[in-house]
Amino acid sequence: MIYRRQIIDKILPFIPEDEIIVITGARQVGKTSIMLWLKDMLKKEGKPVFFIDLEDSRNRRALEQGPEMLVRMLMEEGFPAESNTKIYVFIDEIQYLSRPAEFLKLAADHHKNLKLIVSGSSSFEMKSKFHDTLTGRTMVFELFPLSFPEFLTFKQVHFPEKPAPWTEKKLQEIKTLYKEFVLTGGYPKIVLTASREMKEMRLQQIIDTYIRVDIKDLAKVENTDAFNKLLEILASQSGQLLNISELSQTLGMARQTVKRYLFILEQTYVLKLVRPFHRNLRNEVVKTPKIFFYDTGIMQMLWLKYLSKEMLGQVFETAIFGELVKKFGKNHVYFWRSKDKKEIDFIVQQKNQIIPLEVKMNFGKARLTAIKYFMEKYGIGEYYIVGWNNFSDNPHFIYPWEIWYW
Repeated sequence: MIYRRQIIDKILPFIPEDEIIVITGARQVGKTSIMLWLKDMLKKEGKPVFFIDLEDSRNRRALEQGPEMLVRMLMEEGFPAESNTKIYVFIDEIQYLSRPAEFLKLAADHHKNLKLIVSGSSSFEMKSKFHDTLTGRTMVFELFPLSFPEFLTFKQVHFPEKPAPWTEKKLQEIKTLYKEFVLTGGYPKIVLTASREMKEMRLQQIIDTYIRVDIKDLAKVENTDAFNKLLEILASQSGQLLNISELSQTLGMARQTVKRYLFILEQTYVLKLVRPFHRNLRNEVVKTPKIFFYDTGIMQMLWLKYLSKEMLGQVFETAIFGELVKKFGKNHVYFWRSKDKKEIDFIVQQKNQIIPLEVKMNFGKARLTAIKYFMEKYGIGEYYIVGWNNFSDNPHFIYPWEIWYW
C-alpha cells in the first residue's frame, strides 16, 4: 500500500502548471512512493504517464544522450510524444545524470507537452548540478521523515480532527503511539517494521549505506574514523549549542574541515543548524547555532547504538524540532538566547506571527521567566509549553501532537 503523505497537498496545485516539479530529501524517506502515488492518481484520471528510474544504469545511459532519447523511449512505449497531448514523465533520482540541469532545461524548452516530475536524494548534489539555467523553471518540495499524523496513517490509526476533549482511552492510545514515534523515528520502512531488533538493523543499514558511504563520498572524507566519530558526537549533542572549536580539537580536525562536513550533513538532510532568533539578520548569522537531527531513530543509533525504551529529554526535544520543521518549514524554526543566558527552546516565525515554545518532559517544571521576558520584548501575546508528564489544564500547555492544530 502507498500511503498519502501531507506534501501531496502542496504538490497537487502545481501538477497542471508548467514548472518542473522537484522532490528532494534523504534516501528512504519516501520520495519514490510520492511519485508512484502521483503516477497512480494521474493514471486513474486517464492521463498518459511514464516512469523512469535512473538507478537502472540502462535508463541512465539512455538519458545521458539527451532529451531526444527520452522522446524515443516514449514513442517506443506508444506515447504520442510529439503531439499536443500532455505526458506526465516521472524521473526518479535525477541527480544520477551528469548534467541534469541541462537535460531538464532542454526537455522543458523543446518538448512543451512533457510535464516533468523528478526526485533527487541530496540537495548538495542537486545544487551543484542544478545551476541558474533552471531559475524560474522548477518548483522544489522537500520531503522529510514521517510527521506524527503521517505515522498514525501508516499505523492505520485515526488522528482526531479536534485537540480536545478526548476520551481517556483515545488519549492513552495516542500517547503510546507518540512515544513509539519518538523512540523509533519517522523513516517509513522503520515505522512499518514490527520488531525493535529489525528496526535497529534497518536504521543501521541506512547509516552504513547512506550516511557513512554516500555522504562520505560527497564530502570527500579522507579520515573516515574521524568523520564517523564526528557523527557520533553530533548525535549526542542534538539540541545543544554547536562548538566548532571544541569539535576540531576533540577530533584533531581542522575547523574548515569540520565546517565542510557540517555543511554536507545539513545539505543531505541528516541534521540542521538552527539559528538564534534575532530581529537583526546580521546578528542572527554570526551567533552560535544549535544542532538538531531530523530523525530521532538515526540520532539514537549514532549516539547510543540502540533504540532506547524510555524517552530521554534530548530525544523528545529533537522529535519536537522535527515536527516543527514538517509543520512550518526548516527555515521558520529558531531558538532564542539572551546575553544573560535566558533561553527559549524554539521560536516559530510565520509571516508576521512569532510563537515562543518551550519543551519540557514534565509540565510541572516549566518556568515562564524567559518566555515572559521575550513576549514583553517583542510584544507577543501567544506562547506554548509542549510537555509530556503531569499535564495541566493551562491553555498554553499542550501535548506534542497539538502542534498540528495550530
